[in-house]
Amino acid sequence: MIPVMKPWLGEEEADAAADAVRSGWVAQGPRVAEFETRFAERVAAPHAVAVSSCTTALHLCLHLLGIGPGDEVVVPSFSFIATANCAVYVGATPVFADVEPEDGNLSRRTVEAVLTDRTRAVIVVHQGGVPADVEPLQALCQERGIALVEDAACAAGSTYLEAPVGVGATLAAWSFHPRKLLTTGEGGMLTTTEPDLAARARRLREHGMSVSAAERHRSRQPVLESYLEVGFNYRMTDIQAGVGLVQLRKLDAMVERRRALAALYQEALAGIPGLRTVRDPERGESNYQSFWVELGPEFPMSRNELLGALADAGVSARAGIMAAHRQPAYAGHPHGDLSTTERLTDRTLILPLYHDLAVEDQDIVIGAVRAAAKSRAVS
Repeated sequence: MIPVMKPWLGEEEADAAADAVRSGWVAQGPRVAEFETRFAERVAAPHAVAVSSCTTALHLCLHLLGIGPGDEVVVPSFSFIATANCAVYVGATPVFADVEPEDGNLSRRTVEAVLTDRTRAVIVVHQGGVPADVEPLQALCQERGIALVEDAACAAGSTYLEAPVGVGATLAAWSFHPRKLLTTGEGGMLTTTEPDLAARARRLREHGMSVSAAERHRSRQPVLESYLEVGFNYRMTDIQAGVGLVQLRKLDAMVERRRALAALYQEALAGIPGLRTVRDPERGESNYQSFWVELGPEFPMSRNELLGALADAGVSARAGIMAAHRQPAYAGHPHGDLSTTERLTDRTLILPLYHDLAVEDQDIVIGAVRAAAKSRAVS
């Protein structure tokens, strides 16, 4: 089967992980600190704090903002469920907003429709690496005194207004899961423009300790730490960071290759009745973390039938982004109109796209989609 995604890993990453093991320092240490510095430079953020996942980064973002019971956090339903879960973790209520049909992202229009007197924050997701239109959302949030958090889990290497996604964000969260361009196995990053938030995030990820474990080990004298507040164990290991440093050096090549493959898909699938491919918005460029297509009424198959046809052709595709409000965990959760979310969830699928995707394998994917488009299947 041609996989839908495969991380670009090799001997250099294996050597970096082995070097961390051989050093004897495998927990959070110097490699994590270097990874934070290099990542911050790459995304033009003043401060970066490495953590165990994007989910824990998002949780820390809301915790740092003091959001809790009685507060509402606007999130897209059209996102991995972790985006909504993070509001629940702090005792707040996630409020699902719809997304724009062109890119699957929140907009000022969709967010404004669900704001209430209890809204304390909005989490905007750069879905599948496609940059959301953040400037109007920033203006809206500033007008209302609401915090804006950027969920950039998929967006390392994407740009918005000719700058890296997340530039200027008070708080942004990033993922290094294997489905993303950069991977450390598991892992995440919190970036911020505020030094006080960065300093507190560093304490909170390590149980709220006043002095990090790395600083204690480096000291030639005994260090008696104190615990300034209730914190968490959200640390990244030096083994992961070693891999991340290698991956970060590959990011530009990853983005260039994925954009070239996406362009091939867009050209080859253009003109198929009832099929629309994801594209760059006017405001920026996607890293194409996911390459999704939407099936309209004119397409002769349902989404699930096309997934089956692709599987029969040896292609592993995936259903599109989930609608979190439909999941059992949020059964009965109140929400407004989510018609675009539901349509995109029901009518989109993700095609294989990864750095090592061979052109001949991509041709197989394209051929299978074209063959399906010519079928007489009825949805």
